[in-house]
Amino acid sequence: MKIVRFSFMAVAALMLLASCGNKAGRSSTTGWDYNNPEWGGFEVSNEGEQGTAPGLVFIEGGSFVMGHVTEDTRYKWDNVAHTVTVSSFYIDECEVNNRQYREFVYWMNRAYGEEYSEKVRAIYPDTAAWRDRLAWRESFVEHYFQSPSYDEYPVVGVSWEQATKFCTWRTDRLNEKVLVDRGILMLDQENIGSNAFQTDVYLAGRYEGETRQGLEDLNPSAGGEERQVRKTDGILYPYYRLPTEAEWEFAALGLIGNTYDERVVEHKTYPWAGQSLRSANKKYYGQFLANFKRSRGDAMGIAGNLNDGWDYTCPVKWYFPNDYGLYNMAGNVSEWCMDVYRKVVNPRGGEDVDPFRGNIYRTYDVDEDGEVLIGEDGMIAYKEAPADYNRRNYRQANNVNYLDGDRASNLGTDGWQPANAGDGEGEEDAEEAGYEEEESESEDEESVDAVSEDDMWTNNMYRRKSDNQKEAPSSSMVNNKVRVVKGGSWRDRAYYLQSSTRRFYDQDKGTAWIGFRCAMDRLGSRTK
Repeated sequence: MKIVRFSFMAVAALMLLASCGNKAGRSSTTGWDYNNPEWGGFEVSNEGEQGTAPGLVFIEGGSFVMGHVTEDTRYKWDNVAHTVTVSSFYIDECEVNNRQYREFVYWMNRAYGEEYSEKVRAIYPDTAAWRDRLAWRESFVEHYFQSPSYDEYPVVGVSWEQATKFCTWRTDRLNEKVLVDRGILMLDQENIGSNAFQTDVYLAGRYEGETRQGLEDLNPSAGGEERQVRKTDGILYPYYRLPTEAEWEFAALGLIGNTYDERVVEHKTYPWAGQSLRSANKKYYGQFLANFKRSRGDAMGIAGNLNDGWDYTCPVKWYFPNDYGLYNMAGNVSEWCMDVYRKVVNPRGGEDVDPFRGNIYRTYDVDEDGEVLIGEDGMIAYKEAPADYNRRNYRQANNVNYLDGDRASNLGTDGWQPANAGDGEGEEDAEEAGYEEEESESEDEESVDAVSEDDMWTNNMYRRKSDNQKEAPSSSMVNNKVRVVKGGSWRDRAYYLQSSTRRFYDQDKGTAWIGFRCAMDRLGSRTK
């Protein structure tokens, strides 16, 4: 009887899915045919689930405890344990290596080197980052990025900004290949410089490369002409990007190998199970599981009995992967995350699903006729999305400082209209509520004005009168131009191998101990 009932329920569920997700044939809403010019030509894609792009590993999301679960021995209190949910996503199996980044530099040089050489100079790694005033490392300065001996080693000396540009380039090359493989675009090696394929330019309808065979436009008014690929076709991949801090930590922990019946059996400290830095496997018993610095002066062990085996970096596919199949999520090099750094990782009122600090919403910049603007180099022009104080979910494009001292966001949370909204009422509301505008004690107004908002830890223009504080704006090491760095490196002690530890570094600078790996959104189903 139970079997019959189950079968009936299964059939009913399948019928429901078929009626709600009918991709081919006829609309369940209007009864009109899909993909039929005689019935209006509304197109429905028959593409399946998102495929896995090159180099990526699928990470099934879920809830986890982010932050310190062991003693915070340095008493930084910058990642207090809190529960968040991370959506399913993709992340690189390994750190980006020298060969992959050299491919990026080569392509950019071939495409832009003659006309826009500054673009190539802007992405070249800082090889001098290896230098130390009291150490001999000129061999790394000269050979680490160039020599094939280091092809499989992680690229270093790359800033956050350069890593972001690599993600954009990688996206464009992937989507260009997809369109070429499908016979939509011609593979033309002369499409360089301003004619080079770029995903956002193509989707904006401004790509001028040669099309082999476009898709048939089923709109009756199109007269049977061809059209380019749209997002609704499901052919193009989402953008490669850097992982958020929450995604990185979730992927590093690899809790899928440490759970039973929706329970975490033992919260991991490192990307592997247990509290030891050495392998418990009989075959590899006692060997270190990551590349790090055991103590001052001990970077690799004693000759004839090396501990982790590497003085500096090691190949990106070294040591055992974690339960997601990811290599070197602890040690080797630390890695850039997408987030702007703040000491409080999840402020009161902050989001607990896919948390991220650093949102600056953009839109196309257009001319007076509504045409998307393209620069001389072929790059699309963007601008910040206009402020909209009638919205409930956000009011301004730049939300980096939200709930962290930003005047507009803090006042807006309490229902006040910020003073920069244009009608001047925000200042009166703030005054009535007990806030006053700060005045500088400095007589040199220029020195105060020279400190930009981006260079301040907070840019709160109002304080409670009861605080009796009147201070000139001051700069800080922690500002809107520093990004989160996760994972220990070859030069770090074991403390930094914990998945929960976090640091920050200037987004426009590279160093010999920071590398990166790319991530990508998962569209559709959260399982695979």
